[in-house]
Amino acid sequence: MSVQERSNRRPARVPVLIRKGDMVRVVSGRDRLGFAHRSARVLAVNRTDATVTVEHAQIIKKHTRRNPQKNVAGGVLDKEAPIHVSNVMIVCPSCDRPTRIGSKTRQEGNRTVRTRVCKHCAAPLDR
Repeated sequence: MSVQERSNRRPARVPVLIRKGDMVRVVSGRDRLGFAHRSARVLAVNRTDATVTVEHAQIIKKHTRRNPQKNVAGGVLDKEAPIHVSNVMIVCPSCDRPTRIGSKTRQEGNRTVRTRVCKHCAAPLDR
């Protein structure tokens, strides 16, 4: 395989089952100890990089330049950085435990609907 073919290959796709607005717990990485018994909301999901942005987790310092046209004051800002999907677990709203995500299919009229379910208590995770 040539170098150009190797560089044109797509990265392995990781299935992202977490959605924006889900409650998750950080189970690995830099913020694991800060989130040991807390859950936080997912602010954004990036499916191509398989990352999620979690509220108050992975806080970084962003140095911004002053821009009077956009009314942006310069300085050092704290903002959330993305975390890989494998480092967070969704928290089931019924059993309140970090869990893996399963799926169940059911018929609704003439179409098939797939819902996410908790692996511990089999409660639906979709709102």
